[in-house]
Amino acid sequence: MRAAAFVCAAALFAGQAMAAAPEVSLRPVPRWAAMPAVAAPPGKPAETVAPAQTGLRRSLRPRPRPGRASPPTRTTAIRPPAQQVPVSDRVGAVCRDRAIQGVELRPIAGRLTGCGVSDPVRVTSVAGVTLSQPSVMGCSTAKALKDWVEKGATPAIGPLGGGIESFRVAAHYVCRSVNDEPDTRISQHGMGQAIDISAIELQNGVTITVEDGWGDPIKGKILRRMHRSACGPFRTVLGPAADRHHVDHFHFDTASYRRGTYCR
Repeated sequence: MRAAAFVCAAALFAGQAMAAAPEVSLRPVPRWAAMPAVAAPPGKPAETVAPAQTGLRRSLRPRPRPGRASPPTRTTAIRPPAQQVPVSDRVGAVCRDRAIQGVELRPIAGRLTGCGVSDPVRVTSVAGVTLSQPSVMGCSTAKALKDWVEKGATPAIGPLGGGIESFRVAAHYVCRSVNDEPDTRISQHGMGQAIDISAIELQNGVTITVEDGWGDPIKGKILRRMHRSACGPFRTVLGPAADRHHVDHFHFDTASYRRGTYCR
């Protein structure tokens, strides 16, 4: 009896003790979870402290060093192409003729055999007529152009539109073959002995193009007169009647291999 009563009392005591004990997990509790809430200003909810990162292990890889600054870039002054170096940048009379304005250049050595100019000038205007682009040529060609302007082109235009204001230059010095065709001789353009003109611009703003004006009853007469008058100052004169390569411009050159003139 006493033993049974003792067992029942022990069981009853153990049950009361278990009921009074709190329910605690045997798993360890993270430190941050037990930290109190951070006091918040009035009107804002309290915030808990974020988990501490002190337990994270740093990587053993070394941090990359800051990149080295690139050395300063050296700038080089831009020079004109070697084959067209001016003697002086000052525009003035060239070829010992005040009617020819431009800049003298140093002798040009072409990249192809046969190209080049021994006495090159970059012409900006001739006999008071401006060129649409500074044009490189030899002095013999510049003088022929001046003669044509004074004795041929200007009289052919006369007082129409107030006279000639400028020429639209289609081509001047360039080292290439005739009509850019392979297996042909060097063009007179590659020797500084040629210039191509595609239009005449008058002082009143009117432009007479070779391509559109050649077939015009009035403009065509003026252009043909200008074309004929170039035979003499120039050794070769080609226009729309010559071939398909010249339908839109006049080609003038001072080729020395011809006897007399060739005009077409």
